[in-house]
Amino acid sequence: MNFRTVRFCLNQGFVNIKRNKLFSLASIGTIAACVFLISVIMAIIINVNNMETYIEQKVGINIFFDKGISQEEIDVIGKKIESNSTVKEFTYTSADEAWENFKKDYFEDHPELAEGFKDDNPLADSASYKVFLKDIENQETFVKEMQETEGVREVQYSSTTKNALSNLGKFLGYASAALIIILLGVGIFLINNMVMIGISVRKNEIHIMKLIGATNGFVRAPFVLEGVVIGVIGSLIPLGIMRVAYGRIISAIMSKFGVLGNNIPFASNADIFRVLLPLGLGIGAGIGLIGSALSLRKHLKV
Repeated sequence: MNFRTVRFCLNQGFVNIKRNKLFSLASIGTIAACVFLISVIMAIIINVNNMETYIEQKVGINIFFDKGISQEEIDVIGKKIESNSTVKEFTYTSADEAWENFKKDYFEDHPELAEGFKDDNPLADSASYKVFLKDIENQETFVKEMQETEGVREVQYSSTTKNALSNLGKFLGYASAALIIILLGVGIFLINNMVMIGISVRKNEIHIMKLIGATNGFVRAPFVLEGVVIGVIGSLIPLGIMRVAYGRIISAIMSKFGVLGNNIPFASNADIFRVLLPLGLGIGAGIGLIGSALSLRKHLKV
């Protein structure tokens, strides 16, 4: 198909859109709603996954020892951690260091309250290793290995928060899938009807085109392009709104919620739209293509 043919088909597609303004606007609106909903849910899912990864990587794994354990035994556990190929880095905090850190956090304004523990460290059994892994996927295996290590009393890691965020992500995924299927069905139905009306209006024109030798592909192309154009327009509108709105919402959270906003690892606009742009355009064009193709198959006998 040469350039002139493509231009002709596009022109005919836009003519059909103008002829059926009501169905065109309804189709664009439905696709826009569908893509906007998908964009919002995907933005939430991406941020939930981002937070999950952040928590896994930044919180680390804390390993505590049995009461009365000797420093030599602690060092043996440290060597075992060091020899593990999945470990990125780890640090050791002694009981005295743990107490000093605790005093700084909780008795900074009233240091005299800590004087009562001057000769008696209340965190005498709180020495620990803090471990960070190269790949968080190895967390469960590493934790299990440490729990089975002699001298280890407890292994603390971000399983509760991680599982909560993971379950939230799954719930959003299932809910979005159900809503998306409904909206996709409505969008395809509207484009189907719009193309069907276009076929009825151009019935005589199509018949003449066939008589002078037009191919089936040439006759179908304007209707297919019509559906795709509507789908792309319907997806560009919510993507544009989402790009502006997302940045402003994140900026508002960062400025109004202070410490909370600064400590939540929100995904950037670039990270979000690296996923949303191809996904939104693909869904919009796909709805238009499927809707027009189904209508052509049912109503256009060429």
